[in-house]
Amino acid sequence: MGDSVHPGAWWLWALSLGIAATRTTNPLLLALLIAVSAYVVAVRRPDAPWARSYGAFLKLGLAVLLIRLVFAVVFGAPVPGTHTLLTLPEVPLPDWAQGIRLGGEVTAEVLLRALYDGLKLAALLICVGAANALASPSRLLKSLPGALYEMGVAVVVALTFAPSLVADVRRLRAARRLRGRPDKGVRGLLQVGLPVLEGALERSVALAAAMDSRGYGRTAAVPPAVRRTTAALTLGGLLGVCAGTYGLLTAEGGTYGLPVLLAGVGAALAGLWLGGRRSPRTRYRPDPWGARAWLVSGSGAAVAASLVLAASADPAALHPGVVPLTAPSLPVWPAAAALLGLLPAFVTPPPENFEESS
Repeated sequence: MGDSVHPGAWWLWALSLGIAATRTTNPLLLALLIAVSAYVVAVRRPDAPWARSYGAFLKLGLAVLLIRLVFAVVFGAPVPGTHTLLTLPEVPLPDWAQGIRLGGEVTAEVLLRALYDGLKLAALLICVGAANALASPSRLLKSLPGALYEMGVAVVVALTFAPSLVADVRRLRAARRLRGRPDKGVRGLLQVGLPVLEGALERSVALAAAMDSRGYGRTAAVPPAVRRTTAALTLGGLLGVCAGTYGLLTAEGGTYGLPVLLAGVGAALAGLWLGGRRSPRTRYRPDPWGARAWLVSGSGAAVAASLVLAASADPAALHPGVVPLTAPSLPVWPAAAALLGLLPAFVTPPPENFEESS
């Protein structure tokens, strides 16, 4: 592990880039954010099975973008446009379905608006994929609060066994092809799926026995008053987070949104800290939060804060219009701020090939 960066710092960096992506629909800025995350992943991704998921998130983002374009073509959008690209047969709908359209004219303005919205969601997914490719799930598990430890173990086990399932499917399909048996279609899927499920069941039983022998799942005795306080703080904190987030997203709740959000986060963290007393466990070689972790998380926070300020100061540059149909321009200082996300590529150590075993 050595001088490697805390996995929580990678998640904060990636989520900050995702927050920045949600503040703009400018395709040039969104493409720049995607390029920043891709470059950092390319130079700092370790050679581990869990780190190969970035390509899957890229494909998922592309699929989301294509689906958004297809929906725009089929259902249209309330965007006035004069540049008609094609006209589809329109399906008449009843009166109660007013505002919904099936078919009809497909304009360039509608497709461009759909492209902007789909690219924003794709950029958010790709940023989450960058966190999955850079942060070790097992090391992240050690940093979770005690109250979330059991849930974190379930997630890490699922992420760890997913590559094994893919490898089993490839191995069985290759074996069937060598024997001249079909490996595609419903029949091939059934005959490959059963051995894969059998192997997964055997691994799960062995894992359960190993966890049981190590005392996994034991809880400490906690007074009833502490349990009730924990439940009240956690539930109240989550409700405060929801109310504060809603206030920040609406114009009417802009005054109370941030205080309620901060109070909810504080109450939820206090509830998680108290809940961790029920799960006694020790930390073996905990990950330190050093200067590199501050630089990584701080660079992402700087990008998010800059885009939030830019969205308030110059909304037209970060949300280009499609009526009239004009090409988007790249705002200079938001683009320069997005480049701050490249800092982890230069301040973090090279990836370790055997990070999990160190």
